[in-house]
Amino acid sequence: MEQETPAPQQWKRVMPRGSHALALAVLIASLLLVLITWRNAREREIGAAQQQFATYATELTEILRQRVSEYELVTRGGVSLFASVARPTPRQWRDYVEGMDLERRYPAIVGLGFAGYVPSARLDDLQIEWRESGYGLLNVRPWGRRPVYGPVLYMEPRRPGNVAAVGFDMLSEANRRTAMLAALETGRAQLSGRVQLVQDDPVPRASLILYLPIYRAGDSPRTRNARLVSSQGWIYVPFRIDDYVQTALHGRLGGNHLRITDVTHGSTPLFESLARPEQSAFTVDRSLELYGRRWKLEFRSQPLEAAAPGLHTIRGTLALGLIAALLMYGMAFSLAQTELRARRIARNLTEDYRRSELRFRSAMQYSAIGKALLDSNACIVDSNPAFASMVGRSTAELIGVPFDSLFSDTNSHAARTEDADGVWRTMRRLERQDGSVRHVHLTYSPVPGNIGQDITGLVQMDDVTDRLLAEARVHALNRTLEARVELRTRELMRANQELESFAYSVSHDLRAPLRAIDGFSRILTERYADRLDEVGRGYLARVRRAAARMGELIDAMLQLSRLARSPLRPEPVDLSLTAEEIAEELQLAEPDRRVAFLIEPGMEVVGDAALLRNLLANLLGNAWKFTQGRSDARIEFGIEAGGEFFVRDNGAGFPQEYVEKLFRPFQRLHNEEQFAGHGIGLATVHRIVERHGGVIHAEGTVGEGAIFRFTLPGANDE
Repeated sequence: MEQETPAPQQWKRVMPRGSHALALAVLIASLLLVLITWRNAREREIGAAQQQFATYATELTEILRQRVSEYELVTRGGVSLFASVARPTPRQWRDYVEGMDLERRYPAIVGLGFAGYVPSARLDDLQIEWRESGYGLLNVRPWGRRPVYGPVLYMEPRRPGNVAAVGFDMLSEANRRTAMLAALETGRAQLSGRVQLVQDDPVPRASLILYLPIYRAGDSPRTRNARLVSSQGWIYVPFRIDDYVQTALHGRLGGNHLRITDVTHGSTPLFESLARPEQSAFTVDRSLELYGRRWKLEFRSQPLEAAAPGLHTIRGTLALGLIAALLMYGMAFSLAQTELRARRIARNLTEDYRRSELRFRSAMQYSAIGKALLDSNACIVDSNPAFASMVGRSTAELIGVPFDSLFSDTNSHAARTEDADGVWRTMRRLERQDGSVRHVHLTYSPVPGNIGQDITGLVQMDDVTDRLLAEARVHALNRTLEARVELRTRELMRANQELESFAYSVSHDLRAPLRAIDGFSRILTERYADRLDEVGRGYLARVRRAAARMGELIDAMLQLSRLARSPLRPEPVDLSLTAEEIAEELQLAEPDRRVAFLIEPGMEVVGDAALLRNLLANLLGNAWKFTQGRSDARIEFGIEAGGEFFVRDNGAGFPQEYVEKLFRPFQRLHNEEQFAGHGIGLATVHRIVERHGGVIHAEGTVGEGAIFRFTLPGANDE
């Protein structure tokens, strides 16, 4: 048999020792603290949710009250209309109601109506008056003799249900009659009990009606009898209860439950929401006094899980407490590890600081840019050798010297630019001890010093004297170059003027002998024709033709020279209209020819109108000339997708290898016998296009036609 262990030793083996007992005590204390905290938090959360639900119920009750107050304002608008017009016509009533836009603003309202106060003796007169006014037959129902009738006379907006309600005697029904008479006697708005509207027949829907009396004398009479005598009737607003609640609350009920009961006389259910939680966490009752009626509103919340969603978060408190208790066991080890890590981080930070200080000192010591540290009084605390070299003093001499005393200019802030982060830059004149003056560029940036050290900023100084001298030399060269350009421009202008004078002189000097040749040739032809044989007369004719062609060439040369000198006058130009006018002129000049012109409409540009007409006249005239002899001649003028204009024909065409000669003056690809001309037209076109900043090029095939494409970006100022 095994030997049994003594009881005291077993107890010692079970009981924890030392830190284990402390850890167990901490665990138990933690659990108790977590349970107490969780319970208090749960009770607070439930109380807050209950208070929030009560506030929520009060808020919804006030919203329902305000919505009925808005309905009263609608009825008072109708009363105001009756106050301004003794008896508005049905048309006036309809226009007024349509202007209020009730269907959009108050969907629960069935319409806005007027019911008359008609004693039995005036019923027949009212029906006759109604029929004679052109309103039709007033059918008052239900039938029967009553002391007073309250028939519906107006009901808008015009819908089938509202039209069917006209003529219904509302005093014939108990709930309506009670509210109507109470409104008439008190002179204030009154709300009916639950009724079924005529508009809802045969499908019953719970509805209410708000009445406001109208008196003939304007204000409400003081006595009951006076009110009855001067009463015209009632302005009333019928509305369906379920639509009223839903539109007023706009889905604010959510999953909560609402029941509305009319407890004015007995208990009449008015509304009950579809949401009916089986277990409501909170119940709140509210009472609502509305225009002579007393409602009881019963609010039922959702179950506790949904009504107090914060409980889900609180439930995790217990689990977190257990985890925290277990974590206490590792606290000592964590603290030791944290201390070791803190020592390692401190050692690394010290080494990082030492290296950072070494980098800064190296950057200060060996930088080619002058650097100096300033204190709060703008005195030098430390500087590098480059700064001392620029200033012309030693580093030791600069310590404590005011920074501004190194410069000869006094207005140090005149050309200073400062950034949002406090960095500023400026140019200053540095006066060295040897009397020399240097120009330096300064950059100041705020830097912090060590704790207890008065350092506020770092100034970097760069000697830019040589750069400024180089820039001055460049500016001087630029001014010299501008003077030379101006001189060359004047020389070019003089040369152009001389060329212009030369062109006019040449044209004048050439025209005199041409006129003499032409004149004497004409005299020989007229006076001595009988003495000349056929060959001589042929020679004279050829001389005259040559002289005439020489005159045409002189005119063309002058026209080309004027084209380069005349200033542009930009204006909007309709190229389509100009092309149509030129085509019409060409057709009138040779009415026997039949040429199909295809001109695209709506082509407009900005340019010189006279030059652009000259351009189109030359291009379309060339196409007209080179399509002669074709029975199916066709000339097109339009614009392509890329913005290029084109003139296309199916005439004689030209070899593509000679396209460069087309735009040279006096260059022709066809002889005079085939096609007349002097070779200046396309050169003129080329000059006009270039004057407008565009380009022109041509494509041709012999016997198939040619196409000229050109661009007109616009007239450039000259």
